[in-house]
Amino acid sequence: MRDKRFKEVFRDHWIRTGLAIILFVLITATIGSFASPHDPHDIQFIPLSAPSAQHWLGVNDGGMDIWAELLAGLRNTLWFGLLGGTAALALGIAIGVSSAWYGGVYDRICMRLGDVLLAIPVVMPLILVAVLMRPSPEAIALLLAIFSWPTTAKGLRAQALAVRNRAHIRAAQRMGAGGGYIVTRHLLPELFPLYPIGWVAKIRMAIFMEVSLAFLGLFSPERKSLGVMIRDAIEFYYLDLWWHWLLPPVLCLTLILMSLTFIAIGLEQIFDPRLKDG
Repeated sequence: MRDKRFKEVFRDHWIRTGLAIILFVLITATIGSFASPHDPHDIQFIPLSAPSAQHWLGVNDGGMDIWAELLAGLRNTLWFGLLGGTAALALGIAIGVSSAWYGGVYDRICMRLGDVLLAIPVVMPLILVAVLMRPSPEAIALLLAIFSWPTTAKGLRAQALAVRNRAHIRAAQRMGAGGGYIVTRHLLPELFPLYPIGWVAKIRMAIFMEVSLAFLGLFSPERKSLGVMIRDAIEFYYLDLWWHWLLPPVLCLTLILMSLTFIAIGLEQIFDPRLKDG
């Protein structure tokens, strides 16, 4: 039954649409940089120039090519989302599954810690750390993961508690299998359908958070981001620049978030979160 569900992944119209969009964005961000003759940090051009054959999206107020800036910002935003989302998922899996299996004091400590983290608006500690310590974007992405693992951990813990009572796992215990063996060879594979759903959701959350922090100016001024482009373009809203300066980063962000949402919808429809059929 599980193999059948995996075969349905690429047949689902939500997933296919989402993958087509995100692949288009990824290819544009990766290959597009080779098609741009300009460095995103080059400031030698005439500020606020209109789009031309040399500058496809024109030039911003700092004299930098907007197309080159868009590609660099797109890569940085996607990298932040991938790193933060993957780290958050990994923490959620490790803590959720181990809490369900070992239980006791360890389980209570992990779940109470998760409750505390859920009660803290994640953006607040990120702002404080970014302002006071000026860490790298990668460090902020990992900090975001530390604050955002509880939702994944609690969902996986609930499913793991049900899976651990199944006959084949009880049989493995009676045959002398240790906790580490059962967790890695049985629990983790049994819960696999939940991982892609959680991964997509965490990446989407991390991307939105990166754009928000960049919009607030909490990253290095030299770092390109979709959030930085949106913030800079909004300052010149009174000029006829929105269609080639503000619209491209907004459109890219919309396409990314929309594609990830489509993929998440398709995965949820295929993989039953309750894992009824195991």
